[in-house]
Amino acid sequence: MVNSGRGPTHKEIEEMAEVVREIKENVPINICCSLGLMNQEKAGILKQAGVQRINHNLNTSRRFYGEICTTHSYDDRVETVASVRAAGLSPCCGGIIGMGETDDDIMDMATALRELDVDSIPVNFLHAIDGTPLAGMNHRNHLTPQRCLKTLCLFRFVNPTKEIRVAAGREINLRSLQPMSLYPANSIFVNGYLTTPGQRATEAHRMIEDLGFEIEE
Repeated sequence: MVNSGRGPTHKEIEEMAEVVREIKENVPINICCSLGLMNQEKAGILKQAGVQRINHNLNTSRRFYGEICTTHSYDDRVETVASVRAAGLSPCCGGIIGMGETDDDIMDMATALRELDVDSIPVNFLHAIDGTPLAGMNHRNHLTPQRCLKTLCLFRFVNPTKEIRVAAGREINLRSLQPMSLYPANSIFVNGYLTTPGQRATEAHRMIEDLGFEIEE
């Protein structure tokens, strides 16, 4: 469950909690929310309502962060992830590869996620959209399929016990090597990434099964 904006107000948190309670009463599923910046009190309200996990990405390294975001700080993001953990929720936190960062930035992000002890790490590969500040970056980010795979392997090596998830941009950056991503990663996002449609779920399921893996229903 996702909203837009810097972060939810107390009223919005209460409304979200009510929706979560209604869903949990009718459908036996786990719920993850991505709502922006929040403190431990707000995270605790969601925990009591039945939310299992909160997503809030670092996006990149501390050093490179100012190049991609000026509305809130890197520390704001770190504090939100810490608040999620303190409230007893499972933190989901990752980043976006291909925005002009260096190899050192990628390494720093991987180690920062280890220090935060997050449970789930979504790794996105930039799919630049026309009209955005990063438009055209797809032609300059040097994200070859091999580089993407090496990045996933790095995150696995640095965070060996965590859930590595291949997220947005995998289709256009990994291309024919997409299936190989399932060896360093635990899972992939399917059927849409909020701003881009992505691979159809049926095609993703076939790719997973072709590798000999079983899909958990």
